[in-house]
Amino acid sequence: MMKRYRTFLMVAGLFFVLSAITYFIHYAIFRDTHHIFIYMIGDLAFLPIDIFLVVIVIERLLARREKAAILQKLNMVVGAFFSEVGTELLNRLLGCFEECNEIQRRFDVKPDWSHADFRRAIAYAGAIEYEPQHVNIDLDELKTFLVGKRQFLLALLENPNLLEHDRFTDLLWATFHLTEELEARTSFENLPESDLAHIANDIKRVFGHLAAEWLEYVEHLQGKYPYLFSLVSRTHPFQESPSPVVVA
Repeated sequence: MMKRYRTFLMVAGLFFVLSAITYFIHYAIFRDTHHIFIYMIGDLAFLPIDIFLVVIVIERLLARREKAAILQKLNMVVGAFFSEVGTELLNRLLGCFEECNEIQRRFDVKPDWSHADFRRAIAYAGAIEYEPQHVNIDLDELKTFLVGKRQFLLALLENPNLLEHDRFTDLLWATFHLTEELEARTSFENLPESDLAHIANDIKRVFGHLAAEWLEYVEHLQGKYPYLFSLVSRTHPFQESPSPVVVA
């Protein structure tokens, strides 16, 4: 740390010395301190405006553009996740809830959904209190599915752009945790109710994160890629009869 500051101070000192030498050469040639101080004060007067334009305005514009480009790439990663894992996982976990009809009604994205519709659905996803029932899902099949997708999920975690998307990172960690919990058990028969309740809570956590992220992603498609949104709105698992067929 001290070495870094020492280097900074040495560079600053070097620039001050160069500035002083330049002013000295100017005085040695023209012998006119009047103009030296006029230009010096003028430059100092413009310095705050210069700092504002460069550091605050231009830097923020560049940072905003860079962040937008990162988020665009990240949305491609999110899309790959739902194509490979997320949509199928949503469909599997939805069956755990006895209130699945109510959940479907809330998340049944339509082509005419507005931003307010998506916000309400996302808020609902983050506050789901329904308890999943383990008897409504084959935990062995869920375990096989998640373990089979582990390498794909690990590859997603290697993407440095995930640092810009905490919510998606939380979803991946919740999914990994559920996978590890299921894999740690050789059998799901004769488990105590307390252990089944623990697994149910992990499923609930994953489903909440998953549904909210799916809704965010679908809204992004609606605004940026309507042709992809059209397919998702016809095939998502929250409608009564999903079908890729376009009906007039």
